[in-house]
Amino acid sequence: MKIFARISFYYASAVIFSAVSFLILFFKFLPKPFGIKLSSGIVNRGLFYTVRKFGTEDSEAQMFIVNHQSGIDIPVVEGATKANLAWVAKQELFDLPFLGLGVKLPNDIPLQRDNKTALVSLVRECKDRIKNGRVVTIFPEGTRSRNRRIQKFKPGAQMVANKLQLKVQPIVVIGTSAAFDSKERHFYPFKQIDIVFLDAFVADKDDKEWLNKLHINMQKVYDEHDHLLSRR
Repeated sequence: MKIFARISFYYASAVIFSAVSFLILFFKFLPKPFGIKLSSGIVNRGLFYTVRKFGTEDSEAQMFIVNHQSGIDIPVVEGATKANLAWVAKQELFDLPFLGLGVKLPNDIPLQRDNKTALVSLVRECKDRIKNGRVVTIFPEGTRSRNRRIQKFKPGAQMVANKLQLKVQPIVVIGTSAAFDSKERHFYPFKQIDIVFLDAFVADKDDKEWLNKLHINMQKVYDEHDHLLSRR
């Protein structure tokens, strides 16, 4: 089974590379955000997993807060919403040759994590994207979880949401790491993935603990769905 998963990984990687290449080649010719939606569709269909959507997307949400497990989290979320998303991603992704165009062309938001002025720049960039009708989408863990525990959230998302008084909608993604894991280099097709839209709320800067409370709630939702998926 592990040998199959390793061989399948290279197939999945080829599909993802093809999707990014499609986005780069045709982005300027397609109305926004259809380039990224179509390229995400290539991944979502080409990797044969199925996605169940729970909850309702809030059309007034200005920020999505999403847990991070796998390299396919982005296409899964893109496929579940019609919104024009502006992803917050580490600067290193923007610096990659060729593939970096996959985040540069859609005008996503680079984050220089070791820069003292990074958060000031992040607020400015997020305000600009929201002004242009996009939904800022962030992985507050800062990196992918290596197990079934959602890692502690970094304060950047809370600072931006408080500063701009954003309407925030949490999204919990379950099952993507079981389907595709770039570190372990495995891919299992035909997996079930759940994506859960939780209730949106306006960030309350007077509540210093709202991000920590959100982390606890998202972990609870994750555990409930993960338990059901593991029984399939």
